[in-house]
Amino acid sequence: MYAGYCRSDWAFCLRVCYDDRVSSTLSSVDCTERRCARSVGGLLLMPLLSVSVKYERIKFLVLALKNSVEVYAWAPKPYHKFMAFKSFGDLVHKPLLVDLTVEEGQRLKVIYGSCSGFHAVDVDSGAVYDIYLPTHIQTSIQSHAIIILPNTDGIELLVCYEDEGVYVNTYGRITKDVVLQWGEMPTSVAYIRSNQIMGWGEKAIEIRSVETGHLDGVFMHKRAQRLKFLCERNDKVIYCCTRNPSFPSVREGLVSNSALLRL
Repeated sequence: MYAGYCRSDWAFCLRVCYDDRVSSTLSSVDCTERRCARSVGGLLLMPLLSVSVKYERIKFLVLALKNSVEVYAWAPKPYHKFMAFKSFGDLVHKPLLVDLTVEEGQRLKVIYGSCSGFHAVDVDSGAVYDIYLPTHIQTSIQSHAIIILPNTDGIELLVCYEDEGVYVNTYGRITKDVVLQWGEMPTSVAYIRSNQIMGWGEKAIEIRSVETGHLDGVFMHKRAQRLKFLCERNDKVIYCCTRNPSFPSVREGLVSNSALLRL
């Protein structure tokens, strides 16, 4: 799964599903909510989020739309496009983040975040339930990331919101008596391949262990920045500065042990 970026006159897409096979076929997806998606240059731009997951040699594309989550399955030759597989509409909580996990190599579950917390949809039964609601916060929350923890059979998660993160499983049970606490409210949170998570704040970028939440490093900004993670390719991190939403600048950096080096 990759994330990418694309600039257009309609929007600056911060997260879109992008890889060699998917990019040329996203325009084939028949999205029923045209206000929430638009095909530009072969890419389906989403103001929310899309992810792709491969399961039993089938690639699934999951889209978070206005009040629903759509699941598409890749159809090989002669179709060569994504075709509708499942649709979960009229959700009580508007999806702002979405991911798809495979529990124990057998069960597909959609995990999504909203302004109220985090929720799951059993793809087979269509059952929707809450997995974590931060009841200690009385106002709407900002959901940052859903991270499926490695080596947990797709069951254990780290869900990040506001300036916190909690460890839960896909059944809504707390798995670790630990609350990850960022030094400041991040504008973006992302998992990177070194088994770490990055929190992108205005004053600094924090790198923490995904397993424990312990701080591994801090990269201080020379001046206040509003940065957004886009994707990771090889040893490089792609991000953008969104201080001016009309003219966001895309940057590329190399993460080392002591600094985030802009390339």
